[in-house]
Amino acid sequence: MKRNRVHTPWLTKGAGKGDLLFLFAVLILAAYGVVCVYSASYYNAEVQYGDGAYFFKKQLIGFLIGLVAMVGIAFLDYRKLQNFGIPALILSAVLLALVFVPGLGKTSYGATRWIGFGAFTIQPSEIAKYGFVLFTAWYFASDPARMRTFVGVLPVLGAGGLLCVLIMLEPNMSVTMCVGAIMVGMIFLGGVSKKALAAICVPALLLVPVLIAAEPYRLQRLSAFVNPWASPKEEGYQLIQSLYALGNGKFFGTGLFRSRQKYRFLPFSESDFILSVIAEETGYLGILLLFALIGFIVWRGFCIANACDNFYGYMLASGITLAFAVQSALNALVVSGCIPPTGLPLPLVSAGNTSLIVTMAGMGLVYAISRHNGKSKIIGYTK
Repeated sequence: MKRNRVHTPWLTKGAGKGDLLFLFAVLILAAYGVVCVYSASYYNAEVQYGDGAYFFKKQLIGFLIGLVAMVGIAFLDYRKLQNFGIPALILSAVLLALVFVPGLGKTSYGATRWIGFGAFTIQPSEIAKYGFVLFTAWYFASDPARMRTFVGVLPVLGAGGLLCVLIMLEPNMSVTMCVGAIMVGMIFLGGVSKKALAAICVPALLLVPVLIAAEPYRLQRLSAFVNPWASPKEEGYQLIQSLYALGNGKFFGTGLFRSRQKYRFLPFSESDFILSVIAEETGYLGILLLFALIGFIVWRGFCIANACDNFYGYMLASGITLAFAVQSALNALVVSGCIPPTGLPLPLVSAGNTSLIVTMAGMGLVYAISRHNGKSKIIGYTK
């Protein structure tokens, strides 16, 4: 593939040092997440564990481990990872399968999504998202002509389908949707033909209502989404409490640490619905600034991808950035009642060490790509 090169001084300053603004933005968001987790969780933690700082300590440890992983990966030559595409996919599938092994899989609220080793647990679906990105980047970069035909895209669809099935069996509809969106997004960004893209998207969209209808609890959640006040103490409860938090925050918020909904009114206030607590405490202005920071990270991530002088780096940076963007958007849509409620953390912010560490490591990889971009900046490519 030929690429059109253009010199862009606003990105080339300090070439070789990488995109430091991107790196700093990620660190600021992750550090802010630690503070938000403490604010959203200290009452629940005190009641459940007798330690108001329980979730805060876990998040701080995750942040520190993630920081080490991000810095370590930031100075790697990302091109050496190109040979790990297939191993990354295999590892992802194995980890997802291990959640179904008695004694290893940990069940919570009817879902088996974690692998436990004593007090240590990991969530394989968080790792699988990035394992899939590594595989797809390797596959397309090894022969870019594969994207020109539907048949050439089939291995990527098969890999994504396998991971989606394993995640769905946990069950975890939200992460399944996230992986599916990443799969379609990477195929699109890779330059697949419009006909092939349509052949992929149409069946996928038709499959969504089938998956929802396959499980009664999903139908209940859909019903609660349409009219949460019809079941205010059951399926509609969480969304109603989230909307109360959003409304109570108004423009400037109630003030940091002053949320009311976190006092055991809003379930999962430190994880899936932490954005509701943030909105209540910082208001519309705080949410606007938060998503300005998230949007900045996404924008810089795609700039790094477009500036890459090889197709593997372009696909890798695009995929990691896309995973972060998709998950952030889905979480915001859930807590605001724009889509049916589903469990999906806000990356770099919600409580959950697996998500935090893996996301920070992924962002370190994007920064590593920016360090190798040099002064030639790519704004696109043509066949």
